[in-house]
Amino acid sequence: MAPGRRKLTAPLIEDLHLPDLTDADPVTIRAGGHHEAQRYTDADLSERELADTVFTECAFDGVTAGDADLRGARFLETSVARLTAPVLRASRSTWRDARLAGSRLGAVELDGADLRSVAITGSKLTYVNLRTASLRDVAFTDCVIDELDLTQAEADRVALDGCTVGTLLIDHARLRHVDLRGAELRTISGVDALRGAVLSSAQAADLAEAFAAHLGITVSDEPAPRGPSRSGRGR
Repeated sequence: MAPGRRKLTAPLIEDLHLPDLTDADPVTIRAGGHHEAQRYTDADLSERELADTVFTECAFDGVTAGDADLRGARFLETSVARLTAPVLRASRSTWRDARLAGSRLGAVELDGADLRSVAITGSKLTYVNLRTASLRDVAFTDCVIDELDLTQAEADRVALDGCTVGTLLIDHARLRHVDLRGAELRTISGVDALRGAVLSSAQAADLAEAFAAHLGITVSDEPAPRGPSRSGRGR
C-alpha cells in the first residue's frame, strides 16, 4: 500500500432472505402499525397518513406513494420494487437490511433518516434529501440522481457504482470509506468535506478547478501582463 493511502472498505450488504410471505391488502396498513411477513402487490399508498408504521420482513412489488406520510416509518429486512412517487415524505425513517429497486421518484425526503445495509438499484431519483442522515453500508447501483444532498450527513461505507449524479452536496458532511469512483459526477458542493472519500484520477482532474477555488488558487493560461516600458529611462 502506498504511503498515506488508506484501505477502502466496501459496503457490507448481505443477501436478503425473506420467509414465506402472506399476500395482504394494503388497505390494512395503518399509521403506527406493525406489519410482518406480508407481501403487497400494486399497492396505492398515495396521500395516506402512515407515520411511524413498521414493516418487518415484507415485500412490496409495485407501489404508488405520492405524498404518503411515511415520516418515522421503519423498513426492516424489507424489499421495495417499482416504487413511484412525485414526493416521498420519509423524514427520520429507518431502513435496515432494505432493498429499493426499479423505482422512479421525484423529491425523496429522507432528512434525518437512518440507513443501514441498504441497496438502491436501477432507479431514477430527482432529488434525494439525506441532510443530517446517517448512512452505513449503503450502495447505489445503476441509478440516475439529479441531486444527491448529503449536507451534514454521516456516511460510512457508501458506494456509487454505475451511477450518474448531476449535483452532489456534501457540505459539512463526515465521510468514511465513501467510494465515488463508479459515478459520473457533474458538480460537487463542499469539496472540503471530501476527506474520507475515494475518487478516480479522472474525477480528480475534472474537479481540479473546484479544488483550486477552495484553496484560493487562480488557474489561468493567459500570458502574464507586461510591465511599463523602461526605454526612456534616464532622459
